[in-house]
Amino acid sequence: MRIANIAGRTTLLDGSGGGLDIEKASDGRFPAEPQALFELWDELREWAATHTDRTDFAVDLDSLEAPTPSPRQVFGVGLNYAEHIAESKMGRPDAPAVFTKFPSCIAGPTAVISLPSPNVDWEVELVVAIGRRAWCASEDDAWNHVAGLMVGQDLSERVVQLAGPVPQFSLGKSFPGFAPVGPALVTADEVTDPNDLELGCRLGDEVLQLGRTRDLIFTVPELVARLSAICPLLPGDIIFTGTPSGVGVARDPKRFLPPGGVLTSHIEGLGELRNEFVAGPTYRSA
Repeated sequence: MRIANIAGRTTLLDGSGGGLDIEKASDGRFPAEPQALFELWDELREWAATHTDRTDFAVDLDSLEAPTPSPRQVFGVGLNYAEHIAESKMGRPDAPAVFTKFPSCIAGPTAVISLPSPNVDWEVELVVAIGRRAWCASEDDAWNHVAGLMVGQDLSERVVQLAGPVPQFSLGKSFPGFAPVGPALVTADEVTDPNDLELGCRLGDEVLQLGRTRDLIFTVPELVARLSAICPLLPGDIIFTGTPSGVGVARDPKRFLPPGGVLTSHIEGLGELRNEFVAGPTYRSA
């Protein structure tokens, strides 16, 4: 099942570019508002299984918005690929390095994003959306709590992120537009192996990152288990699972996203994001 957000309405996608408005097709059984669907995820999957061959309009990919536009909780995981740890010159963590991104930074797969400074970095990531409440979930049962997968960019303003005696990861990663996700929410059964997907990003034609999710240190099931052991994961919550090597801050010289640049991020079987960057209001510390 592939679920998209078109103009704020939940849409079931087929494999040939067609869409079905879920609220209309279900005669109001399911809400039009995308975030509200997660409370009815099991019912939706059962209903969608009998409607995958129905479409009522052609989907314009440029019209897609974030499949999870207003999650209650957004988790990020740092240092989750060995090569990224090496380029960051840090030690391998014994437990996931977790931070939060504030929900106001969520953006769509083709959103134009304003740069608050010349220090904004890229981080392509597999993003997991929760479909069933998870509290003290086991690794063996973790995939049963996952609604689906998305492509994501964990954009980072590196000066804000690393300033001060204590790094401000959540602030540096939560400017408007700093969490584009999409293009659709894809259930795990739609991909060949949800534990081994190619992911990468490029700026124009230049490849910046390329890796595979099989290299995650803490896998999706382990992240769901570890996070849910501390706080309940709620339907519609999302988890950015970490980025492979190739980020700009680790390069010599350092590189960051320029105004006018177009960043294309992909994950095998899930699609791609295509985000343009423009100069925005310049961030100034208080």
